[in-house]
Amino acid sequence: MADDEPTRAARLLDAQAKAERLFAEIETRGLVAPGEGERAVSDRIRDLANDLFGTTRHWHKRIVRSGPNTLMPYRENPPDRVIDADDIVFADFGPIFEEYEADFGRTFVLGDDPVKRRLRDDLPKAFAAGRARYEADPDITGARLYAEVARLATEAGWELGGWHAGHLVGEFPHETIDGADTESYITPANDTPLRRTDKAGRTCHWILEIHLIDRERGFGGFYEELLDL
Repeated sequence: MADDEPTRAARLLDAQAKAERLFAEIETRGLVAPGEGERAVSDRIRDLANDLFGTTRHWHKRIVRSGPNTLMPYRENPPDRVIDADDIVFADFGPIFEEYEADFGRTFVLGDDPVKRRLRDDLPKAFAAGRARYEADPDITGARLYAEVARLATEAGWELGGWHAGHLVGEFPHETIDGADTESYITPANDTPLRRTDKAGRTCHWILEIHLIDRERGFGGFYEELLDL
């Protein structure tokens, strides 16, 4: 039997809280470190999620990217790279907790580069501004929110790194929530309201992704979590 809406919302929030704890432990334990390969760090994070929560499944590929690899959108698969002492690194993980998906991304800066630090610090600000825009517009569409996130990126001196700025999230696998790809993403082609129900009559819940890049300097950063809960 499917969960009712308050239970679904609570489980999505619980999944995110676990992901947030996982990422806090990544920082506390210094897993993102110079001299480590991206894949090795990704595997250590996977093992940590299993140790902390018994999590053995992830609904999308696990991503740890550093340096120029941080320019690449999700669908790319750049070669494994060793993290440098002055690098910017982001991690994007989608662990499944009790059949509910989390999707969580954060950026780490090693060293004192002021531009990389500014990018890292601008990511949560852009996320908060994007969420504020969502909350202020009851009829906002995927296209309108994408345009706002792109505007925020430009205003801060960056550009967006991908073709979308977020997607549906829910019970695993979320891909089955809505059959139309475009309507499942915060993207310029999605003219449907984000506040709606899916084909099964369930409330749509969304992840907001902020991927900011500095193409000239050759790096980017990433930040994501739940938009509407």
